[in-house]
Amino acid sequence: MVKEHQRFFRSLLLGADIAVIAASWGAAYWLRFKSGLAPIPPPTGYDPDLYLMPLAAIPIVWPAIFRWLDLYRPRRSTSYRREALELLQGSTLATLVFITAAYLFFKVELSRLVLVFFWGISTAALVATRIGFREVLRILRRRGLNLRYALVVGGGDVAAGLVERIDRHPELGLRVIGLLSPRADLDPVLRAVPRLGGYGDLSRILKERRVDQVLFALPLEDQASLPGLLAAVDSEMVDVRIVPDLLRFASLRSGVEDFDGLPIVSLRTSPLVGWNVVLKRALDLVVGSLAALLALPLMAVIALLIKLTDGGPVLYRQERMGLDGRVFRMLKFRSMRVDAEAETGPVWARHGDTRVTWIGRILRRTSLDELPQLWNVLKGEMSLTGPRPERPVLVERFRAELPGYMLRHKIKAGMTGWAQVHGWRGDTSLEKRLEHDLYYIEHWSLALDLKILWLTLWRGFVNKNAY
Repeated sequence: MVKEHQRFFRSLLLGADIAVIAASWGAAYWLRFKSGLAPIPPPTGYDPDLYLMPLAAIPIVWPAIFRWLDLYRPRRSTSYRREALELLQGSTLATLVFITAAYLFFKVELSRLVLVFFWGISTAALVATRIGFREVLRILRRRGLNLRYALVVGGGDVAAGLVERIDRHPELGLRVIGLLSPRADLDPVLRAVPRLGGYGDLSRILKERRVDQVLFALPLEDQASLPGLLAAVDSEMVDVRIVPDLLRFASLRSGVEDFDGLPIVSLRTSPLVGWNVVLKRALDLVVGSLAALLALPLMAVIALLIKLTDGGPVLYRQERMGLDGRVFRMLKFRSMRVDAEAETGPVWARHGDTRVTWIGRILRRTSLDELPQLWNVLKGEMSLTGPRPERPVLVERFRAELPGYMLRHKIKAGMTGWAQVHGWRGDTSLEKRLEHDLYYIEHWSLALDLKILWLTLWRGFVNKNAY
């Protein structure tokens, strides 16, 4: 029954895709030659009949490419963003194959503008159609239609977390019919699920009850039972999924990677890989260069004031720890007297610190002493946004006091950050600062960077905790 439903929905999607792509081809032709948006070229080589011939390739190319990329698989738990990216890749590849087929088999020279329009329209239309299709299914599932029935096998935090998430998303159409666990002292979340027996009852339950999915969520201490449990479902027509009990060890951006067909679970990694690195660096260079140019006159005035105040050096170079624990020399306008740490050693500045000069107090209160760090940003040692870098000697102390402190070095240090725009700077709670830094890394996006920059400007540079 389940497989028949899946085949029905695949056929429905396949037909919708072909109709959408064919309509996109017609729309692209109309935009190019009928809408008046672009000058109409001489008629030679642009016979409308030539644009009808490649239509025959659409029902062949797109289904073949999409099936090869597995774009018709069930997607109850896949995010819209991931599906849109997969459709973009599939549509781009199919369009390239289509263009090649048009030239090789139909011997037609197609308008490049038509092809660009076609790629853009068809990709957008495919994404919109899929999202609309899935939204309709979600509405039906919330009303109790198109349901799948799941049996959870396991216990502990991992099973409780799984059941809780399934209950939180009724639009997935997944209903937990019961739990198999050898333990009676279950989590409150699991106590709300009917306990149908222990692990040894798996075969019996599969024969007596309708089960579409078996979700194994075994705690680590029960992992030895997994081979026998998997053997029990070998002869059953059910989908099998395993939720590994590794969340307790996951500390940052956990995920699963494929290494030549071998799944590898990553428990901690940086969000800045691939295009994310390029996008963040581009933002640093564009905004950093513009900020440096705009701030240049102000920095010249500040340098002059520092020099006139006590005649000492204008800039202060200090070792800080950045990405992957690498040490670099961070620039600041000097705000303390030259021999500031001769007696105290490396310590944070505190309220009323006598080491701070009068001009330095103004600079620190307004954060203008940080402006030279734009040079560190342009050099690539820092970013505009990220956890604030600390001195290596302080890092050694903090890493011993705070578990997970070194995780904040999985991303470039920043001039401003999520912790700073929420007031956690200067002599404030290290725990709160770390909490905000890890939140930033876990949820990093270009939009979050822009939000931090906006909050930095909106709330101003003045902070009561900057001494």
